[in-house]
Order: sequence, then C-alpha cells, then structure tokens
Amino acid sequence: MSSAKTKKITATSSRVRSIRRWGLLFLGPVTAAFTIGFIWPFIQGIYLSFCQFRLTSDAKFIGLGNYAAAFADESFRYSFWYTAAFAVVSLVLINVLAFAVAYALTQNLKGSNIFRTVFFAPNLIGGIVLGYIWSMIFDGILSRYGTSVILETKYGFWGLVILMCWQQVGYMMIIYIAGLQAVPEDMLEAAKIDGASKSQTLFKVTIPNVMPSITICMFLTLTNGFKLFDQNLALTGGLPFKQLANGETVHTTEMLALNIYNTFYGTASIARGTAQAKAVIFFVLVAIMGLAQLAYTRKKEVQQ
Repeated sequence: MSSAKTKKITATSSRVRSIRRWGLLFLGPVTAAFTIGFIWPFIQGIYLSFCQFRLTSDAKFIGLGNYAAAFADESFRYSFWYTAAFAVVSLVLINVLAFAVAYALTQNLKGSNIFRTVFFAPNLIGGIVLGYIWSMIFDGILSRYGTSVILETKYGFWGLVILMCWQQVGYMMIIYIAGLQAVPEDMLEAAKIDGASKSQTLFKVTIPNVMPSITICMFLTLTNGFKLFDQNLALTGGLPFKQLANGETVHTTEMLALNIYNTFYGTASIARGTAQAKAVIFFVLVAIMGLAQLAYTRKKEVQQ
C-alpha cells in the first residue's frame, strides 16, 4: 500500500473519530433549541387541549370536554368545509398555472430569466401586506358595483383564491422548472424521432418524469391552503357573517386557522381550551391529508 493511500485512510479515520467525539457538542444547541421551541410547546399544547384555562399556569384537566365543544361548534364545522373547498380549488389552479408558466419558460423564450424573476417576486411579499394590497384592488373594482370583498361570500372566496395564486404560482413555477430541466433529453429526442406530437410528448414523456416535482408542489399547495391565516385575516377578516337559527354567528369567509385564532382571543377567554382542541384537530387533519396525498402521488412516481 502506497504512503499516499495510507495517509488518506489515516486522515479519514481521524475525521470519523473527531465527528464521533465532538458531534454531540455541535448538535446539542440545535437539539435543545428545537426541543424548547417546538417539541415542548407541542406536547404542552396537546395537554392544554384537555384542560380549561385562562393562563397556562391555572390549567384544569377536564377530559374530552373541549373536543366535544369543538365538534359541536357550527362555525368550526363551517370553516372546515370552507377551507377544504378553498384548498382544492387553489391546489388545482396554482399547480396548473405554475406548470403552464414553467413549461412556457423552458421553451427557449427570449427574456425567460426576467419573466422568472417577475413571477417569483410576489412570493417575497408578506401575507398581511398582500392581503391589504389586494383588498384595495378588489374594493376599487367592486365599489363600482355597490359591493365589496367583505360584503359577499363569493367575492371573499375568489378574492382569496386570486391572492394565493398570485403569491404562490411563482414559487411552484421554480420547482416545476427544476423538474422540467431534469427530463432526460434522450427520451425527448426518442419521442420526436418516433413521431410523437408535442401534446403526446408532454403527457407521455414530460409529465411522468416531472412527477417528483408535482408531488412536492401538490403537498405545499394543499398544506398552505389549509394553513392559510394572515392573508385571510388581512383580506376579509372572516366577513361577512350570518346568524344561525340557534343564535350562533358564522363568519362566511373564515378559514380554520382564523377560526382557531378568533376562538382563542375572543371575548370568552374560557373557550381557550376549546381553541386548543381545535388546533390539535386541525394539526391531525392537515397531517393526514398531507401524508395521504404524498403516498398517492409517490405511488405514481414508482409506477413511472
């Protein structure tokens, strides 16, 4: 064995020993921060969902009462279906538009880099700012017809959809561009030689090879749709509202995250345990749907 090879093996083994010796020292602060900032609050939040409290220090265990109250809350059930409808519509529109833009910008267009920057730029603006900007735009248009984005549910719904598309299409576009650029050139050339049309090449060659990007973008748009909060708060604030026969008030553009927020910080501070139970239910729902979507689309990747 040459001396150079021996030195290389010695250096490698020395690095491995150093990593084993000092690895925990470097991982310690990150692990501690993650535990303090996420793991412990998460566990405490689950515990508080079984308690009645105004402050965390005076929490009193009451069992499943908060969960019963959450499921009995008509506004919470309404917010779930409203959020589900919004998530499905935004998932389809955002992914179709993002893929179309990405496909167009990978066809050797002049100035494609400028267009990529322009489409991505809205993603850099905060949700609250976007909400207020689009609120002024929508109200400036709708005021000519004697209405507003907060006066009719349909305008609030489609206003949120337009806002989310404008903000997220550029981000998803970048992911789709990366996937499109990774499609093997030899497969595209083979399809061209075999006489496949552009549409046949797109659906039979390009899209199957872009399935990993589709999986990621669908997961992000689905979870972002369900977790939407700041844009909802700034654009409509949940308005308008309607009074039910049983006396309950339902805000017709209030999504799940905003419903939880309003429950926790509402006038009845005794309902904070109910809000915490709603948050746990919310987490479970988003986790289940996100994992189910990942499992389904990844299966498509395997088939390809």
